[in-house]
Amino acid sequence: MNKFESFTPGGVAVVIGASGGIGSALFSALNETDRFKTVLGFSRRSPLPIDLGDEASLERAAKAAAADGEIRLVIDATGFLHQGGEGPEKTWRELDPQKLATAFAVNAIGPALLMKYFLPRLPRTGKTVFATLSARVGSIGDNRLGGWYGYRASKAALNQFVRTASVELARRAPEAVCVALHPGTVDTHLSVPFAKQGLDLHSPDAAAANLLSVLDRLKTEDTGGFFDWQGACVPW
Repeated sequence: MNKFESFTPGGVAVVIGASGGIGSALFSALNETDRFKTVLGFSRRSPLPIDLGDEASLERAAKAAAADGEIRLVIDATGFLHQGGEGPEKTWRELDPQKLATAFAVNAIGPALLMKYFLPRLPRTGKTVFATLSARVGSIGDNRLGGWYGYRASKAALNQFVRTASVELARRAPEAVCVALHPGTVDTHLSVPFAKQGLDLHSPDAAAANLLSVLDRLKTEDTGGFFDWQGACVPW
């Protein structure tokens, strides 16, 4: 079990998207530690429900978390890849404005609004982390296969939000860290249609353990970075 010794004890940890595969595993793992006084999970089905498309609900969640104590850790585990029987675009001929808008709304705009309301409420001193789940396919430098237009572009936009917010956050809280994380390929409903024989799939519990280990190792100079589940830097 990760002890989170790099974090000041007694604070609040928050998981956004706590009803999803990775989010629920992160929420459970954080509850098994004794580093945080309170672990809060927000989703559409939580007691205080949120929706990334409802800005007011995100503000309410941030206020509620701050009222519980010092927010030391926020993990955004939300994301959108596909819905129904339609997968990511394989060619530009499949580009659809509504699908692109949905991808950007969930993968970029929603997390940006989480930053808007949670980052100003982080303590000014001591280690605090805001982490959002990105994806390696959002890396422009690593894109050699093409396809998946909306998912790639919206995650690339998310990475830019992270980088930009980290600069502003450093002026307010010099010890705070704002990062994007690639969790690897996790065995959830999101990856089921794309699982290939021999693909290295992580269980949600294993993914959560890996990500929390990375978060515990993060230092101030890592803010604004993009890291994979092993802690290695992912190219922009």
